[in-house]
Amino acid sequence: MTLNTISGRFALLTIAFVVLAELLILVPSVTNYRRDYLETRLERAQIASLALLATDESIAADLESELLENAGVYNVVLRRNDVRQLVLSSPLPQPISATYDLRETTYGDSVRQTLRDLIHDKAEVIRVIGQPVRQAGQLIEITMNTAPMREEMIEFAVRMLALSAAFSVLTALLLNLATQRLIVGPIRRVIGHMTAYAASPGDMRTIITPSARMGEVRAAETALAEMQRTVTASLKQRERLAQLGQAVAKISHDLRNVLATGQILADRLESSADPAVRRAAPKLVGAISRAVNLCETTLAFGKAEEPQPTLSIFNLAPLVAEVVEAESLAAEAAGDGGAVDFVIDMPAGLRIRADREQLYRVLSNLARNARQAIAATRRPGTIEMSGAEDETHWCIRVGDTGPGLPQKARDHLFEPFTGGIRKGGTGLGLAIAADLVRGHGGSLDLVRSDDAGTEFLICLPRDICPF
Repeated sequence: MTLNTISGRFALLTIAFVVLAELLILVPSVTNYRRDYLETRLERAQIASLALLATDESIAADLESELLENAGVYNVVLRRNDVRQLVLSSPLPQPISATYDLRETTYGDSVRQTLRDLIHDKAEVIRVIGQPVRQAGQLIEITMNTAPMREEMIEFAVRMLALSAAFSVLTALLLNLATQRLIVGPIRRVIGHMTAYAASPGDMRTIITPSARMGEVRAAETALAEMQRTVTASLKQRERLAQLGQAVAKISHDLRNVLATGQILADRLESSADPAVRRAAPKLVGAISRAVNLCETTLAFGKAEEPQPTLSIFNLAPLVAEVVEAESLAAEAAGDGGAVDFVIDMPAGLRIRADREQLYRVLSNLARNARQAIAATRRPGTIEMSGAEDETHWCIRVGDTGPGLPQKARDHLFEPFTGGIRKGGTGLGLAIAADLVRGHGGSLDLVRSDDAGTEFLICLPRDICPF
């Protein structure tokens, strides 16, 4: 604990304020102690004098000295029935320097007298007058030395200061523990989320979920979560818009060529009644469809509206079966049903925690790319999907026996508009899949790609929440 931390400064302020409070009550406490001390001396002196009066006889000098020594006084005077009587006496070492009448002394006078006795370190003889206990007379008067009283007053003050110091340290420790738990802990959690988010703005796991009980800290967590979502969306929007801007020239060139073909065919359709028009019409429709598809895909990617993953625990095997079924139907519709064979090697009890819909999109993109790569070779091929888990990750492998990826595609594999190899493709499938996996805090990697085929590996962390 250092002084430049919240808990350290709280502890320092606690000690300072407790010590200040003790100092403020120290003088009144010592004043009360001094008054109690004087009243105790009066009571002892009264007991000693009453013991002598009960004998109705004089006592020996040594016994009288012993009574006075036990009472801590030099002389005892009792006033009874308006008669002032010196009951016990001994020689005074020095003249009386002051007289204190406890019956008439105000609290302010007591404070001043206490400070005077503490400041003057020389022994003095004082006269103290008080009211006898149990109405054993009209007044009692004693003379005494101030040195023992001053020593006990200083001892009492030192004990009080030591006790206050102990209470200050204990209070500071308790306050430090409470501060660590109630304030510093939640603040460190917020700082941890901020640090993790700064290190990986694209990982949506680092977006804080407000959970603090303190209103101020919860408000800070809520504001941080909203800011993180806004910044994440803004970063994605900027990144994709930048990528979109880089691809505009290529898209415009391709789109101009496609639409130019459509325009030529449209002119022939309008100006000719030749039977060739019927043959040109499908080409026109195909050219325009490709242009529309390219525009819609580009605009959809530029919106960057991927939602935060909605995590749930589910069995992976049925999800993979859905992907395989959908791609099998697509292969049959494209006339490739007999060319592509799907192999599933998935443990029946493998359960993972992820966004089911987003993971379906990832697997569907990978399976579709593999199917189209095999179909392009016009030779039979196999797509294998397998899963496994260890203590830290869930892993899904998607491999095929296709022709492999060319070097250009591997160099720009997850970059939009540049990683595609299929004619008419935009290269967005793998970019979107990688983005969705990163949103889970995982990774999508190319394990191999050669003449024997291509294999991708998806790794999702088991510790979904890092805090």
